[in-house]
Amino acid sequence: MTRHSSPKYTQTYTLNSLPGTHFLVLAQKAAQKLGWEKTYINQSSFFAHVLSEDTTEYEVQITIEEDKAYIKSEFVTESNTKEDRNKENILILIQTIEELQNAIQPEELSQQASELPSTLSMETSEAYHETALPTDRGWLWAFVPVEGYFVTPILIILNIVIFIAMALAGVGIIEPDTDSLIQWGANFKPYTLDNQWWRLLTCVFIHIGIFHLLMNMYALMFIGALLEPFLGKLRFLTAYLLTGLTASLASLWWHDLTVSAGASGAIFGMYGVFLAMLTTNLIEKESRQSLLGSISVFVIYNLVGGLRGGIDNAAHIGGLVGGIVIGYALSPSLLKPTQKQLNTFSLGGITLLIILFSFVVYTYIPNPIGEYDTRMQNFYDRQAVALRVYEMPESTPRDQLLISVRDTGLVYWKQNLQLVKEVDKLNLPENFHAKNQKLIQYCDLRIKSYELMYKALLENTDAYESQLDTYYKKLATVLEDINGKPAK
Repeated sequence: MTRHSSPKYTQTYTLNSLPGTHFLVLAQKAAQKLGWEKTYINQSSFFAHVLSEDTTEYEVQITIEEDKAYIKSEFVTESNTKEDRNKENILILIQTIEELQNAIQPEELSQQASELPSTLSMETSEAYHETALPTDRGWLWAFVPVEGYFVTPILIILNIVIFIAMALAGVGIIEPDTDSLIQWGANFKPYTLDNQWWRLLTCVFIHIGIFHLLMNMYALMFIGALLEPFLGKLRFLTAYLLTGLTASLASLWWHDLTVSAGASGAIFGMYGVFLAMLTTNLIEKESRQSLLGSISVFVIYNLVGGLRGGIDNAAHIGGLVGGIVIGYALSPSLLKPTQKQLNTFSLGGITLLIILFSFVVYTYIPNPIGEYDTRMQNFYDRQAVALRVYEMPESTPRDQLLISVRDTGLVYWKQNLQLVKEVDKLNLPENFHAKNQKLIQYCDLRIKSYELMYKALLENTDAYESQLDTYYKKLATVLEDINGKPAK
């Protein structure tokens, strides 16, 4: 039998008019009276380790939510003891609490309740992890949702399932091509800003190869195991998604043609949440310094490593800053866990704030490449019409050919020349400007060739064939420079 599969028993106790903090004070006193060791307590939780006569160890946990106390007892070591012992632990604890409640004055309870720590004790966390995270099962525990580590494994599994689905669909597992990543929902500015806003979140679950996936899932497992017990399911999931959103927005703002994907921005965000917590009184002072040092080293090391090519450091910074903001926003409710309205207000408020902020940023981020692509589609449409003159049969009347060359071809090529000059004024990458100069040269050659073609048709002569051949050779060279396609 392993700790994870150990029998357990849970019971809900209605507090009625008894404050939750008073119940926790009574629980600690009851545990001490019963001889239970290693008790930990704060304003919303109580933990105790119980060692029986046969050296079997139990974990008893109490969590306060509104007017109810949720009490759980479970084995944490191998034992042949019957499962009823867990129930007995809870029953004797409740009986002792009720006896003490009648013996202790309410004023004394209030005084001791007011002295309960609001901080998140790292000792409590370690005691919690001993039962919540069954490390004796090896690496498999990372994929098993349990109390205190519930959202993290689901996120890990979801990322892996999506990666497997991509692989089964033919996407490369080592170095997937950018087209496949975009097809599956990666963040790419020209597409994301073209009303495909959902890429801001889908990109968080897309990974660029198996090594990228493994590194991110290991980092997520580590921060999830450490942070989720403190935040709880809803706060942790909300913070993860919101920091993923801020990471994607930062990448969108900074990059023009970078295909961005991966959970690292959201993971950096969770480290940002933890950094914010470490600068407040949420975590006891003794643990704060060492944790702050280790988390800071991780963040700085990875940000410096992100200066190398191929890593989206903008997303890392965006996630980190978003996480710090979220961490501070959630701190009041974490300091006063029994105030449910404060919890709802802080979580709902920061969620609404970031969504509104994201909407404004998304709306006002310039998209010159998207505008360029849209306008250049007009270029290619006109080009297709203008080139139809070469597809007209030899039996076409000369008057019709003249009209096609003069009123369609020449007009469209001049419009295209003006269009390229206009889009070249946009804030585009240098390679776009270089291409535009070639397109300007291309349009100019087309205009000259159509003017000469019109003159030849009008004069009904072959005298300009040599000059036209020269234009066609120059057009072929320019087209090959642009896209490798020969001129017609």
